[in-house]
Amino acid sequence: MPLLSRTLRPPVSETLHLVGPRIHLPLPLLLAGWLGRRAGRGVVWLCRRPARLGAVAAAAGLLWARAAWGPGPTAAGLGGLVAVLLVWAVAHPASFDPVLGLRARGALRAAWVYRRNWQPALATAGLTIDAGRAEYLPELRSVRSTREVDRLLVRMLPGQRVADYADAADRLAVTFGVLDVRAASTARRGWVELSAIVRDPLTAPVPVPTPAEPVDLRAVEVGRTDAGDPFTLPVLWSHLLVAGETGAGKGSVLWSLLLGLAPAIRDRLVRVWAIDPKGGMELAAGGPLFDRFVYGGPTADGAPWQAGIADLLDDAVRAMQARAARLRGNTRRLDPTLDEPLLLIVVDELASLTAYVTDPTLRKRLADALSLLLSQGRAVGVTVVAATQDARKEVVTMRDLFPSRVALRTAEPAQADLILGRGARDRGARTEAIPDASPGVGYVIVDDRPEPLRVRFAYVPDEAIVDAADLYRPVE
Repeated sequence: MPLLSRTLRPPVSETLHLVGPRIHLPLPLLLAGWLGRRAGRGVVWLCRRPARLGAVAAAAGLLWARAAWGPGPTAAGLGGLVAVLLVWAVAHPASFDPVLGLRARGALRAAWVYRRNWQPALATAGLTIDAGRAEYLPELRSVRSTREVDRLLVRMLPGQRVADYADAADRLAVTFGVLDVRAASTARRGWVELSAIVRDPLTAPVPVPTPAEPVDLRAVEVGRTDAGDPFTLPVLWSHLLVAGETGAGKGSVLWSLLLGLAPAIRDRLVRVWAIDPKGGMELAAGGPLFDRFVYGGPTADGAPWQAGIADLLDDAVRAMQARAARLRGNTRRLDPTLDEPLLLIVVDELASLTAYVTDPTLRKRLADALSLLLSQGRAVGVTVVAATQDARKEVVTMRDLFPSRVALRTAEPAQADLILGRGARDRGARTEAIPDASPGVGYVIVDDRPEPLRVRFAYVPDEAIVDAADLYRPVE
């Protein structure tokens, strides 16, 4: 009997297609809609650019005035407006610049200096892409100006890095006719900010800033940047290394920082333990500000002169560990109070505690204490500020434990990388080019900003140190 079989096929699914009614719009209505969308986008574009919006409004106002009053009164009114603006600019530039002056300066320099030279500048610097008949340029999005610096926001081409623009900084500076160009990363990936230095505000000494009250321990004002802005350094939750050759201005860094902290020292929110291995010559003038002050020298029992310094550092380690035990389980990072103040360890010449100690036992004791303070002190409010003339690895073995660093004038170009980290000189830290007549000028890297920042620290004369020590003497 033949086997009967039947192929079972799945049921055919029926798809229901819904077709909406077609709407036919007249051509004029379509054009009106298209023009409306374009006009809306133009309004949004103008609103995001106040300078151009103001130019459009001014042009519209002139056209209306000409139609309403005629060319004569319009020209007279325009002349009067220009005269008022000129008087304002000359009489009170501090209020004129933020409102109009710097915006106009930025617009003029963007058009006349940067956009006009943009293609040749980037082509000669090797920052364009040549694809046959087409040449692709990075996009210059905006230019913001002060009297000292122009800041250019640039959208990089695919595959480019901030380091590519840093490497081309010399060529860009020559083409744009500025003193220097520095490249810095931004919060947006694929973008770079170029700072074109037009005028160097760091040629003259910077006066001592008036200490803020209350003191912000995360931002103590100590000088000025080459953009003319106040410069601050963090003291809380950080350590600071200052390096530079003799006469470079290490004292300016230490004293501008101590004077900026003076109100907090007076109020006992900061306790300073000072170490001056050079016999106290640098720090003795501010002795009343210090809770403890050790400067070495001969001892009665014949012990090495660094023994008293080692005792102070050992006491600091014990205080740090005791505080960590008290804070364990309560907080991960200390906010200083009167009961738990910030302990600031100031060392004027770090090499005297590392490389120049002949007693091996004492050298190890000093190195161990410093390493413990640097590796464990930040969270519990123990900060080390150290200065040195020699930042070589064999001299400052714990150099990498300083998150904030200052490089003043150096004798050799390679020392910028020794102090600030590899690649710092390629990113603009030309410490060997700092003039001898500019003590206190240097480059700074802090833990939240990888690009070197050129600054000048305040010049603090001896009289200012003595006056501050008397005025801000800690309250007992």
